Amino acid sequence: MRNNLGKILLGLAVLAMVVRGLSTCSGNPFGGGKEVTPATTKVQPPAFPDGPVPEFNADSAFAFVKKQTDFGPRVPNSAAHKKCAAMLASEFRRFGMQVIEQKFTATHYKGTEFNCVNIIAQYKPEAPKRILLAAHWDSRFMADKDTRDTLKPIDGADDGGSGVAVMLEIARQLKSMPPDIGVDLICFDAEDQGDDDGDTPDTWCLGSQYWGKNVHRGGYQPYYAILLDMVGAKGARFQKEGVSMQVAPSVVDKVWALAASLGYSSYFVNSLGGGITDDHVYVARYARIPMIDIISTPNDGDHVFGDYHHKHADNLSVIDKNTLKAVGQTMSAVIWRSAITAPVQ
Repeated sequence: MRNNLGKILLGLAVLAMVVRGLSTCSGNPFGGGKEVTPATTKVQPPAFPDGPVPEFNADSAFAFVKKQTDFGPRVPNSAAHKKCAAMLASEFRRFGMQVIEQKFTATHYKGTEFNCVNIIAQYKPEAPKRILLAAHWDSRFMADKDTRDTLKPIDGADDGGSGVAVMLEIARQLKSMPPDIGVDLICFDAEDQGDDDGDTPDTWCLGSQYWGKNVHRGGYQPYYAILLDMVGAKGARFQKEGVSMQVAPSVVDKVWALAASLGYSSYFVNSLGGGITDDHVYVARYARIPMIDIISTPNDGDHVFGDYHHKHADNLSVIDKNTLKAVGQTMSAVIWRSAITAPVQ
């Protein structure tokens, strides 16, 4: 849920509901959607030993941000949205990944029927041991925090574009230095089209809600599931997000420790943040997959998510290659060091 302060912090009661929903073996305490039975065997995500990791190319990731923003705002039903979707699917296929274009319709809270698509890129889809990275690829339909052109859509260079760019560069690495592990890269649609004025969290994250109720393969349970949202701006600060610490604290701690070992503790700060309604909430709620959220909350005065959030200022000028490098190199280490570790059952 997001209000005029941005992605609103969830209450502790909602966090407890998420935890209870994950721990139950049957039924759907959240209501809505089809019932999903979690895996019968819980798997402790493996640790990250030392091992060879490809160098994450921040210049390439920056170019992927630009490639998205060059289309213009990526709002569902727009020409830019359609062209960008085709580009994303084509790029993932170019890097040798099998792509599912999960098309669906969703009703915007203003009444418009959105034509949407979740883009699911699979590396080694036959491999049972898997890692999931996800980000949303749409951009907001209005600049509701701005002082000008508030009804016009925004570029969403960081809020959407940066996470997808990191995944595209990861896909390029997967082709050039193949690891012995399955990897899924999911671009969720229609995350950023929600109502910022009311207590209506389910108007957000429409793509992850759909995917969570319609997971692309049966029995899907990755060892790590990580959401990337706003991971490319100058001054980024990634706290340990509250919902993540409720549903998968061991994963958060391992990822943050790994980032610190790579020299990125100034980005991945060892402090607890509030819970945020984001795609990971619906992945946990409906798909029963404990996903963590890497999301920048610099808390710049009154701006929880930075002073560019939901403004036209969220354009290519806010993107910092150093931030992309910190996040991308950490995600590369998650994948390649997991590939040499035997899973702990």
